[in-house]
Amino acid sequence: MHSFDCKVLVVGAGGLGCEILKNLALSGFGDIHVIDMDTIDLSNLNRQFLFRKKDIGESKALKAAEFIMNRVKDLTVTPHFCKIQDKDHEFYKQFSIIITGLDSIEARRWINATIINLCDQDDSLLIPIVDGGTEGFKGQARVIIPHHNACYECSLDMFTKPTVFPICTIANTPRLPEHCIQWALVLQWPKEFPDKKVDNDSPDHMQWLYNTALKRATEFNIPGVTYSLTQGVVKNIIPAIASTNAIIAAACTNEALKLATNCQSLLENYMFYAGNVGLYTHTFELEKKADCPVCGTGKLKLNLESNITVQEFIDMLRERPDFQIKKPSIRTSGGKSVYMQAPPPLEEATRPNLEKRLSSFLNPSESVKELEMTITDANIPVTLIIEVIFNK
Repeated sequence: MHSFDCKVLVVGAGGLGCEILKNLALSGFGDIHVIDMDTIDLSNLNRQFLFRKKDIGESKALKAAEFIMNRVKDLTVTPHFCKIQDKDHEFYKQFSIIITGLDSIEARRWINATIINLCDQDDSLLIPIVDGGTEGFKGQARVIIPHHNACYECSLDMFTKPTVFPICTIANTPRLPEHCIQWALVLQWPKEFPDKKVDNDSPDHMQWLYNTALKRATEFNIPGVTYSLTQGVVKNIIPAIASTNAIIAAACTNEALKLATNCQSLLENYMFYAGNVGLYTHTFELEKKADCPVCGTGKLKLNLESNITVQEFIDMLRERPDFQIKKPSIRTSGGKSVYMQAPPPLEEATRPNLEKRLSSFLNPSESVKELEMTITDANIPVTLIIEVIFNK
């Protein structure tokens, strides 16, 4: 029998998730759930060791659960083949610990905000999140105790924004293999298949993009276009290293074991591993932000020039690493729509506002030069409240 009973949810059954599931099963956890929306691909098999070639096309969560229960007795692994957003609050409230092994900032933000909001609604509820992540030879593990230390949203400015290549460079003066791949993806695919969206998981689509990019690279004498790089650019992924996954998964499982048994002090609260420069790790305490939109007041103050336009304000929001916003919709605190991304009729109606000065939305009857706005983005579960103070 297992030494203790603690219901744990593992979010993600990829390279990191497979390692975490194995470690949990061998560490004495008897009630494990795993959620993942992906199916198994041939490229997964070099590091996601719970799967076999015969499993290609099957649910990662389902096959991972089957494998673990066949190898380790006296435990239950319950699979959930769906998106994390498909589960309601009651589902997440049943767990004592949540461990994330995700490769998406958006998914991490969703889990972080959802769990902290649950704890806000029920004072008796406290669900710690153990978050793991890898990027090539680098990795991190952290422990988030809702409202007791820094949450995921508090540290968004630690993550660099994805590289965006100028269209003029892609179209006219490519210099890198990535330029050729982006040319095939952004310019040639819509021209060749105007009514078809690229399927990142389709081998046929990837092959077409690779072949097209290779021709472009040959024309400009640019080496380095490979099928693997094409996948990485199109899917915006970084190749995973099995040994890094193992190290980070071990760190995450150690923290889960401490939480379940209270046998040792917890990680406080962020461990960074840099395998590219040797076996180097650094642990430090992340700063909890008072104005964090998830675990803090949620209200941020910005000083801006009075002549800034709505479009310039949106561009600034997109560029700030601590916001990580892609398609912001903006309303004033009084409920007036400044610019809305959707639905299409509302976007069209508010589009002329993009050229207006942001200060034009101030209430003319008030002498105070402060404008409070609500910023939302369909891709993230967070509402930003920004108070703009206009410089005279």
